[in-house]
Amino acid sequence: MNFRPFKKILIGFAFSPNLKANIYEALRISSAINAEIIFFHVGEKTSEKVSTIESIIKSFPQKNKNFSVCWKNGKPVPILIKACYDLKIDLLLIGAVKRENVLKFYLGSIARKITRKVSCSVMLLINPSIKNRLREHIVVNAFDSPKTKETIKIAFFMWRAFLSSKLTLVEEISNSMVDVKVDDDFTLKKATLKKERLAKEEKNRVEDVIKNLPKEIQEDVNWRTQSIFGKRGYSIGHYAKVVRADLLIMSSEEKPSFINRLFPKDLEHILAEIPTDVLIIKNDK
Repeated sequence: MNFRPFKKILIGFAFSPNLKANIYEALRISSAINAEIIFFHVGEKTSEKVSTIESIIKSFPQKNKNFSVCWKNGKPVPILIKACYDLKIDLLLIGAVKRENVLKFYLGSIARKITRKVSCSVMLLINPSIKNRLREHIVVNAFDSPKTKETIKIAFFMWRAFLSSKLTLVEEISNSMVDVKVDDDFTLKKATLKKERLAKEEKNRVEDVIKNLPKEIQEDVNWRTQSIFGKRGYSIGHYAKVVRADLLIMSSEEKPSFINRLFPKDLEHILAEIPTDVLIIKNDK
Protein backbone atom coordinates (compact mmCIF):
# COMPACT_ATOMS: atom_id res chain seq x y z
CA MET A 1 0.00 0.00 0.00
CA ASN A 2 1.44 3.40 -1.01
CA PHE A 3 -0.62 5.40 1.49
CA ARG A 4 1.59 6.36 4.48
CA PRO A 5 0.10 9.20 6.54
CA PHE A 6 2.87 9.17 9.15
CA LYS A 7 6.39 8.99 7.74
CA LYS A 8 8.16 10.67 10.65
CA ILE A 9 7.12 10.46 14.30
CA LEU A 10 8.52 12.00 17.46
CA ILE A 11 8.18 11.08 21.12
CA GLY A 12 9.26 13.35 23.92
CA PHE A 13 10.74 11.25 26.72
CA ALA A 14 11.61 11.90 30.35
CA PHE A 15 13.73 9.76 32.65
CA SER A 16 10.79 8.47 34.66
CA PRO A 17 9.87 4.96 35.86
CA ASN A 18 7.85 4.38 32.67
CA LEU A 19 10.70 5.35 30.31
CA LYS A 20 11.24 1.83 29.00
CA ALA A 21 7.52 1.25 28.42
CA ASN A 22 7.22 4.53 26.48
CA ILE A 23 10.29 3.74 24.36
CA TYR A 24 9.11 0.21 23.57
CA GLU A 25 5.62 1.44 22.71
CA ALA A 26 7.03 4.10 20.39
CA LEU A 27 9.31 1.59 18.66
CA ARG A 28 6.40 -0.81 18.09
CA ILE A 29 4.24 1.96 16.64
CA SER A 30 7.00 3.22 14.33
CA SER A 31 7.60 -0.33 13.12
CA ALA A 32 3.88 -0.97 12.55
CA ILE A 33 3.36 2.17 10.47
CA ASN A 34 6.80 2.02 8.82
CA ALA A 35 7.93 5.43 10.05
CA GLU A 36 11.18 7.07 11.09
CA ILE A 37 11.20 7.83 14.82
CA ILE A 38 12.91 10.61 16.74
CA PHE A 39 13.36 10.35 20.51
CA PHE A 40 13.40 13.87 21.92
CA HIS A 41 14.50 14.80 25.44
CA VAL A 42 13.95 18.29 26.80
CA GLY A 43 16.69 18.61 29.38
CA GLU A 44 20.39 18.27 29.98
CA LYS A 45 22.33 15.72 27.95
CA THR A 46 24.69 13.61 30.07
CA SER A 47 26.72 10.49 29.37
CA GLU A 48 24.62 8.58 31.89
CA LYS A 49 21.36 9.58 30.16
CA VAL A 50 22.78 8.72 26.72
CA SER A 51 23.86 5.30 27.99
CA THR A 52 20.42 4.64 29.50
CA ILE A 53 18.42 5.51 26.39
CA GLU A 54 20.81 3.64 24.06
CA SER A 55 20.61 0.57 26.30
CA ILE A 56 16.79 0.55 26.25
CA ILE A 57 16.61 0.96 22.47
CA LYS A 58 19.21 -1.77 21.98
CA SER A 59 17.24 -4.15 24.24
CA PHE A 60 14.08 -3.84 22.12
CA PRO A 61 13.49 -7.29 20.53
CA GLN A 62 12.57 -5.94 17.08
CA LYS A 63 15.57 -4.08 15.72
CA ASN A 64 14.86 -0.63 14.28
CA LYS A 65 17.65 1.26 12.57
CA ASN A 66 15.49 4.17 11.43
CA PHE A 67 15.71 6.28 14.60
CA SER A 68 17.63 9.17 16.13
CA VAL A 69 17.87 10.85 19.54
CA CYS A 70 17.72 14.62 20.05
CA TRP A 71 18.46 16.70 23.16
CA LYS A 72 17.51 20.29 23.91
CA ASN A 73 17.18 22.46 27.02
CA GLY A 74 14.09 24.60 27.60
CA LYS A 75 10.42 24.39 28.50
CA PRO A 76 8.87 21.12 27.25
CA VAL A 77 5.71 22.40 25.54
CA PRO A 78 7.18 25.19 23.34
CA ILE A 79 10.29 23.12 22.61
CA LEU A 80 8.24 20.12 21.43
CA ILE A 81 5.92 22.28 19.35
CA LYS A 82 8.89 23.94 17.63
CA ALA A 83 10.65 20.61 17.14
CA CYS A 84 7.60 19.11 15.42
CA TYR A 85 7.50 22.06 13.03
CA ASP A 86 11.25 22.27 12.35
CA LEU A 87 11.67 18.51 11.90
CA LYS A 88 8.52 18.17 9.77
CA ILE A 89 7.00 15.60 12.13
CA ASP A 90 3.77 13.87 11.06
CA LEU A 91 2.85 12.34 14.43
CA LEU A 92 3.75 13.29 18.00
CA LEU A 93 3.47 10.62 20.70
CA ILE A 94 2.73 11.62 24.30
CA GLY A 95 2.95 8.89 26.92
CA ALA A 96 2.03 8.65 30.60
CA VAL A 97 1.19 6.01 33.17
CA LYS A 98 -2.46 5.85 34.20
CA ARG A 99 -2.72 6.28 37.96
CA GLU A 100 -5.44 8.08 39.92
CA ASN A 101 -5.83 11.74 38.93
CA VAL A 102 -2.25 12.29 37.79
CA LEU A 103 -3.04 11.19 34.24
CA LYS A 104 -6.14 13.38 34.04
CA PHE A 105 -4.17 16.44 35.08
CA TYR A 106 -0.79 15.81 33.47
CA LEU A 107 -1.71 14.20 30.17
CA GLY A 108 -4.86 16.23 29.68
CA SER A 109 -3.22 19.59 30.33
CA ILE A 110 -0.15 18.81 28.22
CA ALA A 111 -2.33 17.57 25.36
CA ARG A 112 -4.48 20.70 25.49
CA LYS A 113 -1.46 22.96 25.21
CA ILE A 114 0.26 20.95 22.51
CA THR A 115 -2.74 20.02 20.36
CA ARG A 116 -3.81 23.67 20.03
CA LYS A 117 -0.55 24.69 18.37
CA VAL A 118 1.37 21.66 17.15
CA SER A 119 1.64 21.27 13.38
CA CYS A 120 1.04 17.50 13.35
CA SER A 121 -1.25 14.77 14.62
CA VAL A 122 -0.98 13.66 18.26
CA MET A 123 -1.29 10.21 19.82
CA LEU A 124 -1.90 9.97 23.56
CA LEU A 125 -0.67 6.73 25.11
CA ILE A 126 -2.28 6.09 28.49
CA ASN A 127 -1.11 2.50 28.96
CA PRO A 128 2.40 2.22 27.48
CA SER A 129 3.69 -1.31 27.94
CA ILE A 130 7.00 -3.14 27.72
CA LYS A 131 5.11 -6.23 26.58
CA ASN A 132 3.44 -6.15 23.20
CA ARG A 133 -0.28 -5.45 23.45
CA LEU A 134 -2.87 -5.87 20.75
CA ARG A 135 -5.07 -3.02 19.56
CA GLU A 136 -7.97 -5.20 18.53
CA HIS A 137 -10.81 -2.67 18.46
CA ILE A 138 -10.44 0.80 16.94
CA VAL A 139 -13.21 3.38 17.28
CA VAL A 140 -13.23 6.44 15.01
CA ASN A 141 -15.40 9.54 15.16
CA ALA A 142 -17.15 9.80 11.80
CA PHE A 143 -19.33 12.86 12.40
CA ASP A 144 -20.20 15.12 9.47
CA SER A 145 -17.13 17.30 8.84
CA PRO A 146 -14.88 18.22 5.91
CA LYS A 147 -12.05 16.42 7.74
CA THR A 148 -13.88 13.16 8.26
CA LYS A 149 -12.95 11.47 4.97
CA GLU A 150 -9.22 11.81 5.68
CA THR A 151 -9.71 10.72 9.31
CA ILE A 152 -11.56 7.58 8.21
CA LYS A 153 -8.89 6.87 5.62
CA ILE A 154 -6.21 7.05 8.31
CA ALA A 155 -8.33 4.89 10.64
CA PHE A 156 -8.43 2.16 7.96
CA PHE A 157 -4.64 2.46 7.63
CA MET A 158 -4.13 2.15 11.40
CA TRP A 159 -6.47 -0.86 11.55
CA ARG A 160 -4.27 -2.65 9.03
CA ALA A 161 -0.98 -1.47 10.58
CA PHE A 162 -1.96 -2.70 14.07
CA LEU A 163 -3.48 -5.95 12.75
CA SER A 164 -6.72 -5.05 14.48
CA SER A 165 -9.84 -7.20 14.31
CA LYS A 166 -12.62 -4.59 14.45
CA LEU A 167 -13.17 -0.98 13.34
CA THR A 168 -16.27 0.93 14.44
CA LEU A 169 -17.18 4.21 12.77
CA VAL A 170 -19.30 6.20 15.20
CA GLU A 171 -21.77 8.85 14.11
CA GLU A 172 -22.46 11.17 17.04
CA ILE A 173 -25.90 12.75 16.74
CA SER A 174 -26.90 15.57 19.04
CA ASN A 175 -30.10 15.01 21.02
CA SER A 176 -31.15 18.52 19.97
CA MET A 177 -31.61 17.22 16.40
CA VAL A 178 -34.47 15.02 17.60
CA ASP A 179 -36.25 18.09 18.99
CA VAL A 180 -39.33 16.21 20.22
CA LYS A 181 -40.67 16.62 23.73
CA VAL A 182 -41.65 13.17 24.97
CA ASP A 183 -44.63 13.17 27.33
CA ASP A 184 -46.88 10.37 26.00
CA ASP A 185 -46.85 7.28 23.78
CA PHE A 186 -47.47 9.30 20.62
CA THR A 187 -44.53 11.68 21.14
CA LEU A 188 -42.32 8.76 22.22
CA LYS A 189 -43.06 6.98 18.94
CA LYS A 190 -42.46 10.21 17.03
CA ALA A 191 -39.06 10.70 18.73
CA THR A 192 -38.12 7.06 18.11
CA LEU A 193 -38.96 7.29 14.40
CA LYS A 194 -36.98 10.51 14.07
CA LYS A 195 -33.97 8.91 15.74
CA GLU A 196 -34.20 5.94 13.40
CA ARG A 197 -34.35 8.24 10.37
CA LEU A 198 -31.37 10.30 11.54
CA ALA A 199 -29.36 7.17 12.28
CA LYS A 200 -30.10 5.79 8.80
CA GLU A 201 -29.11 9.07 7.15
CA GLU A 202 -25.83 9.15 9.08
CA LYS A 203 -25.09 5.53 8.25
CA ASN A 204 -25.67 6.20 4.53
CA ARG A 205 -23.41 9.26 4.69
CA VAL A 206 -20.54 7.29 6.24
CA GLU A 207 -20.98 4.41 3.82
CA ASP A 208 -20.76 6.88 0.92
CA VAL A 209 -17.48 8.20 2.32
CA ILE A 210 -16.04 4.68 2.49
CA LYS A 211 -17.19 3.85 -1.05
CA ASN A 212 -15.06 6.74 -2.29
CA LEU A 213 -11.89 5.52 -0.56
CA PRO A 214 -9.26 3.76 -2.69
CA LYS A 215 -9.98 0.05 -3.00
CA GLU A 216 -6.63 -0.95 -1.48
CA ILE A 217 -7.42 1.10 1.65
CA GLN A 218 -10.77 -0.54 2.41
CA GLU A 219 -9.94 -4.05 1.25
CA ASP A 220 -10.52 -6.75 3.91
CA VAL A 221 -11.17 -4.22 6.70
CA ASN A 222 -13.78 -5.47 9.20
CA TRP A 223 -15.74 -2.27 9.75
CA ARG A 224 -19.19 -1.35 11.00
CA THR A 225 -21.09 1.84 11.78
CA GLN A 226 -22.72 2.83 15.05
CA SER A 227 -24.99 5.81 15.67
CA ILE A 228 -25.06 7.27 19.18
CA PHE A 229 -27.12 10.16 20.53
CA GLY A 230 -25.77 12.63 23.06
CA LYS A 231 -23.22 15.40 23.58
CA ARG A 232 -20.37 15.44 21.07
CA GLY A 233 -17.09 14.21 22.51
CA TYR A 234 -18.59 13.00 25.76
CA SER A 235 -20.76 10.40 23.99
CA ILE A 236 -18.01 8.84 21.92
CA GLY A 237 -15.60 8.89 24.85
CA HIS A 238 -18.14 7.02 26.95
CA TYR A 239 -18.84 4.63 24.07
CA ALA A 240 -15.12 3.87 23.62
CA LYS A 241 -14.86 3.14 27.33
CA VAL A 242 -17.94 0.87 27.42
CA VAL A 243 -16.83 -1.23 24.43
CA ARG A 244 -13.25 -1.28 25.75
CA ALA A 245 -11.77 0.16 22.58
CA ASP A 246 -7.99 -0.03 22.28
CA LEU A 247 -7.71 3.16 20.24
CA LEU A 248 -10.02 6.13 19.71
CA ILE A 249 -9.40 8.24 16.60
CA MET A 250 -10.69 11.82 16.44
CA SER A 251 -10.37 14.69 13.97
CA SER A 252 -8.75 17.84 15.31
CA GLU A 253 -10.88 20.92 15.80
CA GLU A 254 -12.13 23.06 12.96
CA LYS A 255 -10.35 26.39 12.70
CA PRO A 256 -11.59 28.29 15.77
CA SER A 257 -13.49 31.53 15.42
CA PHE A 258 -12.93 34.57 17.64
CA ILE A 259 -15.80 33.40 19.85
CA ASN A 260 -14.57 29.80 20.06
CA ARG A 261 -10.88 30.30 20.76
CA LEU A 262 -10.92 27.85 23.66
CA PHE A 263 -10.11 24.20 23.12
CA PRO A 264 -13.05 22.59 21.28
CA LYS A 265 -15.67 21.05 23.51
CA ASP A 266 -15.70 17.62 21.86
CA LEU A 267 -11.97 17.09 22.47
CA GLU A 268 -12.26 18.77 25.86
CA HIS A 269 -14.59 15.98 26.97
CA ILE A 270 -12.17 13.34 25.69
CA LEU A 271 -9.19 14.88 27.48
CA ALA A 272 -11.11 15.36 30.71
CA GLU A 273 -11.42 11.59 31.08
CA ILE A 274 -9.25 9.84 28.52
CA PRO A 275 -10.94 6.47 27.89
CA THR A 276 -8.15 4.72 25.99
CA ASP A 277 -5.25 5.60 23.69
CA VAL A 278 -6.37 8.56 21.58
CA LEU A 279 -5.15 9.58 18.12
CA ILE A 280 -6.06 13.16 17.19
CA ILE A 281 -5.72 13.66 13.44
CA LYS A 282 -4.63 17.09 12.33
CA ASN A 283 -5.25 17.14 8.58
CA ASP A 284 -5.19 20.83 7.83
CA LYS A 285 -2.84 20.50 4.86
